[in-house]
Amino acid sequence: MFHLSLSPIGDSYLLVTLLAAVLIGLLWIGPTGRRLTKGKRWTLALIRLAIVLLIAGAGLRPTLVYSTSKKQPATVALLIDQSRSMSVADMASGRSRWDFVSSALEGASASLKRLAADIELNAYGFDAQTERFAVEGGRPLLPEAPLGEETAIGAALDDVLRLETGKRLLGVVLLSDGAQRAMAPRDVAPQIIAARMKSLGTPLYTLTFGQARGLGQARDLAVKDLAASPTVFVKNELTVEGQVRIDGFVNRQLAVRLLFETSPGKMAPVAEQTVSTAVDGALVPVKLSYVPEIPGEHKLTLEIVAQPGELVTTNNAMSTFVNVVKGGLNVLYIEGSRRVEAKFLRRALDSSPDIKVDYLYIDPRRANGTKPPDFAERFAPGRYDVYLLGDIDSSAFSTDELKSLAEAVDRGAGMAMLGGFHSFGPGGYQNTPLAEVLPVRAGKLERQDLNGPIDLSLHLPGPVRMQPTPIGLMHFALNLGATRAESQAVWAQLPPLDGANRFTGLAMGAAVLADDQAGSPLVVSHMYGNGRVMAVAVDSTWRWWMQGRPSIHKRFWRQVVLWLAKRDQAQEGDVWIRLDKRRFNPGERVEFRVGANGPSGEPVLDADFELRAAGPDGLNVPLRLVRQGEQTIGSFRETKSPGDYALQLKASHRGEPLGETRARFLVSEQDLELDNPSADPATMHSIAAITGGRTLPPEELPALIDELLQRTEELQSVQETKRTLWDTWPFFFCVVGLMGTEWVLRKRWGLV
Repeated sequence: MFHLSLSPIGDSYLLVTLLAAVLIGLLWIGPTGRRLTKGKRWTLALIRLAIVLLIAGAGLRPTLVYSTSKKQPATVALLIDQSRSMSVADMASGRSRWDFVSSALEGASASLKRLAADIELNAYGFDAQTERFAVEGGRPLLPEAPLGEETAIGAALDDVLRLETGKRLLGVVLLSDGAQRAMAPRDVAPQIIAARMKSLGTPLYTLTFGQARGLGQARDLAVKDLAASPTVFVKNELTVEGQVRIDGFVNRQLAVRLLFETSPGKMAPVAEQTVSTAVDGALVPVKLSYVPEIPGEHKLTLEIVAQPGELVTTNNAMSTFVNVVKGGLNVLYIEGSRRVEAKFLRRALDSSPDIKVDYLYIDPRRANGTKPPDFAERFAPGRYDVYLLGDIDSSAFSTDELKSLAEAVDRGAGMAMLGGFHSFGPGGYQNTPLAEVLPVRAGKLERQDLNGPIDLSLHLPGPVRMQPTPIGLMHFALNLGATRAESQAVWAQLPPLDGANRFTGLAMGAAVLADDQAGSPLVVSHMYGNGRVMAVAVDSTWRWWMQGRPSIHKRFWRQVVLWLAKRDQAQEGDVWIRLDKRRFNPGERVEFRVGANGPSGEPVLDADFELRAAGPDGLNVPLRLVRQGEQTIGSFRETKSPGDYALQLKASHRGEPLGETRARFLVSEQDLELDNPSADPATMHSIAAITGGRTLPPEELPALIDELLQRTEELQSVQETKRTLWDTWPFFFCVVGLMGTEWVLRKRWGLV
């Protein structure tokens, strides 16, 4: 099919017409020579007229336009979930999802055959990976059963886009239960790929198979959560909390047990609780406790006893590890103001696994409203090893409470009072039972009004540089180096502090362990009865941490507490491994830190380490460690097999062994597909909507295929081929030929 197109010069037919008229007018102007015969004159006129018509036609710039219609190639992709969750029989008549997928494809086979005859039809199956299915007669050839261990919907959609690159993809039809169950690196969110499909103009059509709670048709018990403190002291109560999910066992008495590793490799039940629910699929909280008596690292398991008819039993238990610490220190830290120093001091002490800190905040203005019910009992002799009093006014305590505290110190507990606007004399302790306990003395006029302005004369202004005295250099609490010279150098490098309490008097026999550059005492200690007491005038040691010396901050406060508890005698070196958690998924990366402490608890930053990892199937491999500043870190990736793993660490320093330790963790045995095979129609709806597609019930698959087949008519494209007539060689030869003929005739007839 073709048509003629005109495009006159200057886009004006009038201009071309005037040009033609002028040229035709010139035909009447004849030569001045002798007269020609009538025939010769008509011959020349006709030749000139032909030339004029050709030139005028060229001014119209005629073009022949040829049009052809051609269908563009396109593709439709079927993406079929072949993971194990598709085997769940929660469809009509007790049929499995996979059966319904096969039936849906069978019912749409005629439509698929017509579609495949017109455009390219590709079928893919996916689980953890994506594979192409053969298509015969418009029907994908499916495997007999879905056996995939994961459902990577997002990664599968990404694979299809990559495999269909360069093609016009009319749409992707996803047949799945919609629940993504995938591990890294195939756990890309489907919504991310759906957004990309939208930008490419590729709609996604989703068909959901399965019920929103697939286990509603099945029976299953599962432990869904487990929480336990990673460290507990010997003969202290260990509380284990968790949640169990109950499907298909409503109004049944079900046993939940706590199993504890009472001896190496032997798990024994140590606590039990009975649970029941009237709501199918409910999450039921459980709480069990046990008092461990053997120090060391122990495995514990929270288990709901398996019942006949369960779909899977690998999810009936969940385990972790706890460290049972021998001879741990119990510290009670009481603060009367929410200040930065308290946050960093707690962080420093919490980093020591053998120190357990109970923190209490009490508002002196409403003490009775902020005290715990058992507050007075906290001062019973033997309850705590060390008491730390922060910036808290004496009015927060009753006289009996302070008497009990003084008695606890007299009988061997350690106590330290820390600097603050309401500590020591400003806090009114000179008129309490603690007046004789403290190693500093305060006058009656030093009392600071709780609600009045701060009396700055009772405090040393900053900056205050704390430095150990000669006695302090020999003291365990202030020893921050391997030698006295090294310790003194460390103290000289610490940043100055913001200020301190002003001590106007000392108790008889008290020792000044640290002072400032003007000689004002900052750390003072003495004995009260059988207990050790320390007065620390400063309240901004957190600046050491913030200015790059966290290890020094930790060491100082740890040693203060150890000295107060009389644990400053020579101890064995401490080698440790710290894991952020003890339970991992298969294939998950395990990250950890290692370190070693010297006899007095100071970190040995240049220690040498040898680390190996042991696990299931005879795994035993060396691991490489990396130093980052003051930390030594490492990671372990070979966690594909479920089971117990162990990190075994040996440490030495300059050829001398510091010790060795072991830390265990476990890789849980997960059945990603059947642990909770509930369908997720909400996800299927959302990703389809993102792309501009839609969600359909399985029985509408033939209609969808027919709709896509109709859309192929939109793929007709018209291609135009243009051929100009006025700028071709034949046209040029005609014009030149006519002009040449006219010139020859005129010459022959004597007109030139």
